[in-house]
Amino acid sequence: MEQFKSFDITILGGGHAGLEAAWAANQFNLSVAIVTMPGVGLGSAPCNPAVGGVGKGQVVREIDAMGGLMGRLADLAGIQYRTLNESKGYAVQSTRVQIDKEKYSEFAERIIEESEITVIREKVLSVEKDPSGYFCLYGDKQNIKTSFLIVTTGTFLNGVLHTGEDITDGGRVGISQSPGMKELFSNIKTLKKRFKTGTPPRIKRHSIDFSKMEAQPSDTGSLNFHYDHSANSRNLKQVDCFLTRTNPKTLGIIRENKERSPIFNGQIQGVGPRYCPSIEDKAFRYEDRNVHHVFVEPEGLDIDSFYPNGISTSLPKEIQLEFLRTIDGLEKAEIDVFGYAVEYDVVDTLNMKRTLEHDSFEGLYFAGQVCGTSGYEEAGGQGLIAGFNAALKAKGKDPLILPRELSYIGVMIEDLVTNERDEPYRLFTARSENRLYIREDNSIERLFNFRESLELNSEVDYHNRKFIEAKVALENLCDETHYLPNRENRELFENMGLGGLKEKTTLTEVLKRSHIDPILTLKRILANSGITADDRLIRTVAITIKYRGYIAREEIENASLNKLENKTLEWKSLLDNSNLSFECKQRISKIKPETFGQLKRIEGIRPATLAFVASTL
Repeated sequence: MEQFKSFDITILGGGHAGLEAAWAANQFNLSVAIVTMPGVGLGSAPCNPAVGGVGKGQVVREIDAMGGLMGRLADLAGIQYRTLNESKGYAVQSTRVQIDKEKYSEFAERIIEESEITVIREKVLSVEKDPSGYFCLYGDKQNIKTSFLIVTTGTFLNGVLHTGEDITDGGRVGISQSPGMKELFSNIKTLKKRFKTGTPPRIKRHSIDFSKMEAQPSDTGSLNFHYDHSANSRNLKQVDCFLTRTNPKTLGIIRENKERSPIFNGQIQGVGPRYCPSIEDKAFRYEDRNVHHVFVEPEGLDIDSFYPNGISTSLPKEIQLEFLRTIDGLEKAEIDVFGYAVEYDVVDTLNMKRTLEHDSFEGLYFAGQVCGTSGYEEAGGQGLIAGFNAALKAKGKDPLILPRELSYIGVMIEDLVTNERDEPYRLFTARSENRLYIREDNSIERLFNFRESLELNSEVDYHNRKFIEAKVALENLCDETHYLPNRENRELFENMGLGGLKEKTTLTEVLKRSHIDPILTLKRILANSGITADDRLIRTVAITIKYRGYIAREEIENASLNKLENKTLEWKSLLDNSNLSFECKQRISKIKPETFGQLKRIEGIRPATLAFVASTL
């Protein structure tokens, strides 16, 4: 049993963070292994089977631009596409893909199997660092020695499941827990906390009356995530999701059983996610609201269960069934798997560098939910950074750090390592001070130099270079194409609804006009001129041109914010202001900031709040 298998880099955990870490590290001709729990598929989706969303779709595209896997897998397993916030500005529009969770894991297994990455199905019992600097992983059946260790254990460390009064050990339903942080790292000091997350009951397909719900079809116009997939192609059959709602009877049942909720009766000690609250949280946080959206979403094409997004719960089984059957379309609901909450150990991210390496233990990295984040996308982004940095360190190269002003991954990691986490972290577009620039459409442009700095030459590098060349050429074409105010051009402008033409005008100036859709306009003008271009390229150039002025103005506003540090403010007056979010008001009332600088440094205060307060000073 003392014999060891040796690897340059080992990833402990095969979820979304582990996949990206392994895939990133494997690009450097190093020996890489994933050690994952038996019975758990690679890239499994134990919670909502969806990839993307507000702020999260941007991360998926960033992962793809950096050569990661998540976008590719989401497209292969996608069964419904939607563009969220489509009625709002391009900066906050985000792609969301409902995935077939079985297919997603199958594609992940296949891709990893075809690579040089070794997969070991083993439960690790302890990790030690020997005198020579190697990490030694001791398992049930075999031992592993590695120079660099990336921990991506998700919710498995000392995981405890709660459904009403029922308490069982496990990282998720049906899968055993791993040792706790303290037990796993016997001679490595890693400070820890306990966090909580939850999931709703899964409902059997045949017991749902979809005719009482609002169908939400797949959007044919939403663009694929992966650079090498044609923009609007679909790999699998597309299906509907459905919208229904809770009602006073639903919330009444939940409120009547408060003492049986592990969240409120003291049974659960871990802190849960503010931004993905359980239905119990909603019932008591918003006592004047009884109507909450419930998105009934398929878990796969051939899977019998549906995921009722919006009603995560840890109430007793009989209460879950009772309140479910008050919801339109779920009157005869049968539960396949009951909802539960899971408590688990997380690492203190204040002890980590921006490379995601632990600052006290060289070669030890953490990524994913074990860092106190929520969401597959956040996990994938961290895994990518940890994997690249472990490999770069193994090669003696400079680290990879994505700055917050250029990426949502950078926003997330800086937030994690510079502020104490008092709840699971989730990305939003509002967390970025530069969100007009860090959009979905320009991910390749934003991250091009960082991918190039890795000095790799693969398909993604070739694609990115060609894309940047084409973008520059198309922008130049827009800047250099002039329309003289002659009869022919006036007729063209009138027929295309572009507005008047009184003086010499460039195509760039036309695309900036407020009343037009810049993407559709550029596409039509190019087609009219016999020029063909990829839809994603057209979108990137059109939005970039449209946002040039806004971005320049935002840069000036951000600079002015730094001059307001010592301006005094009346914090009590902010609590009555409807322009501030509930979360921001909570934090302001706790800290009671006396100056703008103090307000600025409160963890969780959104950039939009800072901009509003600054405008009043």
